[in-house]
Amino acid sequence: MLVKFEVYFDGENWCARGIGISIFTQGKTLDELMDNVKEATSLHFEDVLEAGEEIRVLSISEFEVHPVAKASGC
Repeated sequence: MLVKFEVYFDGENWCARGIGISIFTQGKTLDELMDNVKEATSLHFEDVLEAGEEIRVLSISEFEVHPVAKASGC
């Protein structure tokens, strides 16, 4: 089973919202968020895991891209 999450920074916390499932969690850091995603997913799909099915998580992240400064003398 593949579970998908949209991951974004809301200005204060990293957030993960399930795509097509009712799971939302957040964390102060990306590492904390990923731990929370694992925990929330395992709790939400506890019966699936107990049946022996594997669950994989796909995270889709949003981030900003800034202009790159050009080196002088090139």
